[in-house]
This record gives sequence, C-alpha cells and structure tokens, in this order.
Amino acid sequence: MSDLETLTQSLARNVKHWRAVRGFTLDVLAARSGVSRGMLIQIEQARTNPSIGTVVKIGDALGVSITTLLDYEQGPKVRIVPAERAVRMWHTDAGSYNRLLAGTEAPGPLEMWDWRLMPGDSSPSEPHPAGTVELVHVTAGELTLTVDGEDHRVPAGASVSFEANVPHVYGNTGDVPMEMVMAVSVPPVH
Repeated sequence: MSDLETLTQSLARNVKHWRAVRGFTLDVLAARSGVSRGMLIQIEQARTNPSIGTVVKIGDALGVSITTLLDYEQGPKVRIVPAERAVRMWHTDAGSYNRLLAGTEAPGPLEMWDWRLMPGDSSPSEPHPAGTVELVHVTAGELTLTVDGEDHRVPAGASVSFEANVPHVYGNTGDVPMEMVMAVSVPPVH
C-alpha cells in the first residue's frame, strides 16, 4: 500500500473513531467543521484525499490534532517519528512546503511543523478555534506573517507567537527561501 493509501485509510478510521468518541453525527460534524456531509462520507469511506485545509477543519471540530487524524499506528508513550514519516501536507511547484513533524494530545492537540516558503509564495490559514496559539521560529530568510490583516516581519533567528483565531498568512516577500519551525496548540473540545 502506498503512503497516500495508508494516510487515506488512517484518516477514514480516525475520523470515524473520533466522531464516535465525541458523539457527533455526520450532520453535527459537518456543521461544526464547515466540511460538507458528502465530503465527510467520502473521507470516512477512504474514497478521497482531502486538502490540508479540510483536514485542519475536521481536526479543529473534533478537537484533535492532524497527527491524531493521520496516525496509522497506536504506539507507546514515547513515540519517535522518523524523518521519512514526516507528512508533507502542502507544497507548490516552486518548492514551498510544510511538513507535520509530530503531534500529540496535551490536553488538546499540539502539533510541530517544518515549513519552507520560496520567494513570492504564501500560504493563507483560516481562523482556528478561540484559544489556539501558534509559536514560530524562523531559521532562514524572513517570514512575513500577516495576522488579521496586519503584516509582521520576522527575520531569521527570531521567534513569534500569536493567537490564531483570526485569519493569518505565512508569506515570503524576500528573495531567498524562508524556513521556519512552528508549534500549534489547540484547546480541547468540551
């Protein structure tokens, strides 16, 4: 089975599992996530490979990390994620990408990401649930972080934290690749 098939099967199994744990019907999850009931059915039947935005919306609605939704093995308390198992969730032809490095539930979803944005590329993000916080450390180039319409320049070596419950965009307006590591903490669903 290919990596994509493994992820599609894992996503199907885990969305069904967490929907049952939360006691959500398909209609409730659709309303909470903004993802159509038809798309949720296709995901739960492993008949589609949804976008990262769709997976984020489902995870936010269920109160679990993307890592939890894509987890294909239930492991011990210590879990090492080999480099080749980092999941590339988004990429462009220019060479920009993000990779989900690791994640856990502590007590809500906590994720660690590796990003590379090529000059001129950007990646918008919809607002996350209230209480979501993102921490970013820029390792190369300069990040132009737009939070709720306001630009913030974050040079290599600097870090930034922000409340991510508003629209935000990660951008590279420079002329060299920008690289960053990001942690996202989402509050648990009650």
